[in-house]
Amino acid sequence: MRITISRGLMRAVRRGTEVVLTERSRPVARLTRIEAPTGPEAETTADLLRRLNEQGLLRCAAKAGPLPPWKPRKIAGAPLSETVRVEREDR
Repeated sequence: MRITISRGLMRAVRRGTEVVLTERSRPVARLTRIEAPTGPEAETTADLLRRLNEQGLLRCAAKAGPLPPWKPRKIAGAPLSETVRVEREDR
């Protein structure tokens, strides 16, 4: 499953806001900021990410850097707004 997370949502999580994802009003996941412990025993961010990846809790990006620009796909047929309008008129 692929999920696109908005910048605003990601910004809120970075600030420390906990976000609960729901499906049909039932909680299915929780997004929280990863807080690495501090002190001499603390693991580095790279070590933390590697450990989470090994545990299957995280999948690291295939390539470093920003994602390529998104390009919308053209679809055939009437615009969605027209389809919705026609459906509503038929009720």
